[in-house]
Amino acid sequence: MLNSWVVMPTCLPTVLRRCHACASERFRANGKFRVNAHHKLIDAWLLALCTVCGETTKLTVLERMNVRSVRPELLDRLHDNDPGLAAELLQDPVVRRRNRIALDWDNAWRLDTGGSEHLDCEVNDAIDVSVHFAARIPVRPVRLIAEGCGLSRAEVERLIAGGNLVSAIRLGGKLSGDFTFTLKL
Repeated sequence: MLNSWVVMPTCLPTVLRRCHACASERFRANGKFRVNAHHKLIDAWLLALCTVCGETTKLTVLERMNVRSVRPELLDRLHDNDPGLAAELLQDPVVRRRNRIALDWDNAWRLDTGGSEHLDCEVNDAIDVSVHFAARIPVRPVRLIAEGCGLSRAEVERLIAGGNLVSAIRLGGKLSGDFTFTLKL
């Protein structure tokens, strides 16, 4: 039987960037945008607040673009302060590279195991689990498996070492893409 798990964001991640006012390195994006037009050119920024001093920083979304080259739906979403657009833009590698930011996903995601608290299985059973990421959230597979199965991380590591937990991908390090694994008990 195949179980499906989903890693879902619960809020916007923390933006890692140095604050020019207090030297903190954490900003909280709240989904607000600032749009500024200069005749036929338009600029747009995602606003983020320093978690320590409250100073605002602007993350560039559009820079000196011709208004006619911007899709009307995008302009509407910018003007409406669409939180979904903020989430999309924060995950966009081009926006992150342009603004020299990184994201911290701690306490900004949850694992949905499909209603059951932990996997139910008998001894000598094998359980197949498919893990889907609703957003590109870098998480250690060992942590997901431990949380979903109700085990400690050390127990999961022992299962991997003993060959009772197998996957086509390497379970060490962090992943942000879908994967499957089989747990043999």
